Amino acid sequence: MRHWKSLAVCLLLSVSALPAHAEDAKANGAGLNEAAVPAVLQKAVDDVIRPGYRAMHNSASKLTVAMKALCAAPSATTLASAKSAFGDTVKSWSHIEIVDTGPIIEKNRFEHILFYPDRKGVGLKQVQALIAKADEHDTTVEAVAGKSVALMSLTALEYVLDGNGSDVLSTEKQSFRCRYGAAVAGNIEKTTKEIADEWDAPDGVQKSWKFPGNASSDFMDNKEAVTALLGILVHGAATVRDQRLETFYKGDAAATRPKMAIYWRSANTWTSFAGNIEGLKTLWEKADMASLLPADKRDIAGKIDKLLAELATTATAINPDIEAAIGNDAERAKIDKLLSVSRDLATGFSDEYGVAIGLSAGFSFADGD
Repeated sequence: MRHWKSLAVCLLLSVSALPAHAEDAKANGAGLNEAAVPAVLQKAVDDVIRPGYRAMHNSASKLTVAMKALCAAPSATTLASAKSAFGDTVKSWSHIEIVDTGPIIEKNRFEHILFYPDRKGVGLKQVQALIAKADEHDTTVEAVAGKSVALMSLTALEYVLDGNGSDVLSTEKQSFRCRYGAAVAGNIEKTTKEIADEWDAPDGVQKSWKFPGNASSDFMDNKEAVTALLGILVHGAATVRDQRLETFYKGDAAATRPKMAIYWRSANTWTSFAGNIEGLKTLWEKADMASLLPADKRDIAGKIDKLLAELATTATAINPDIEAAIGNDAERAKIDKLLSVSRDLATGFSDEYGVAIGLSAGFSFADGD
């Protein structure tokens, strides 16, 4: 889910070739509630996207401060504070991460914040090599900003804080490892400020999103704008399943890969998962996307509400130690539940909600496409 414009084209093309049940729905009066669109777009931008990026920037700023404090006065206390700030940043990022559109996809900004998955461990090797080399030139935000995306994202900082050799952080003042980590945090802070500022500019992307049409550089009309929001929901739900669960566990206890789970070193895997779900829930609720449904299809909203709540409740009840979780029958059963419910959520957004408002994702989650 990298480029919303390509996604929008695919979604819109499928509107003209809706499945039979969608045509039946349209014949029965179902379709997009056009009158509700302007308010939904405004709420999505002003109540979800802009606050989300501001919150992420605020968390990254606090993380930078915590990292610098750790470098200046290393101790168990300052290390714990830095790790706590990292967890808060993961949470803030995970809330807004699902909105993978707009300024975030320009200049590789998404990857500057999160480089994942690293299926062949190439990024990890780069981080390990940089730390081993300990070149003083690599301890500034400017230097980090010119590096590979694998060396500047949250996963790189996680290795600094929780990877092999991280014990030096609580004992060695101004260690290279710590100052490199502070530079990574500073670069994430700088990147998120750029994104937040672009969304906050009154005549920039927020205006383009709120007012589709000839003056918009993003959307030709309301339907295309709503298609982009639907894409966030559909592909956000699918990514939660594909990249937060199936990277390390697909339902077979004999074929697990716990060290492929996102943020496994810092025990923030479920923080990330729950944050993604919260992000979907926030967009769904605060933008009042249920208002786009025709009156006779409002029951779909209730089903989606239930699925979102079920995912959030289950994720927060799983052991944060991924190896321990997948090695325990009761804990693994909870992950199995997440796999099943997240699939239902993706289908609910695509095949039920999307069809009810006159749009279709153009593929089926049931066959894994």
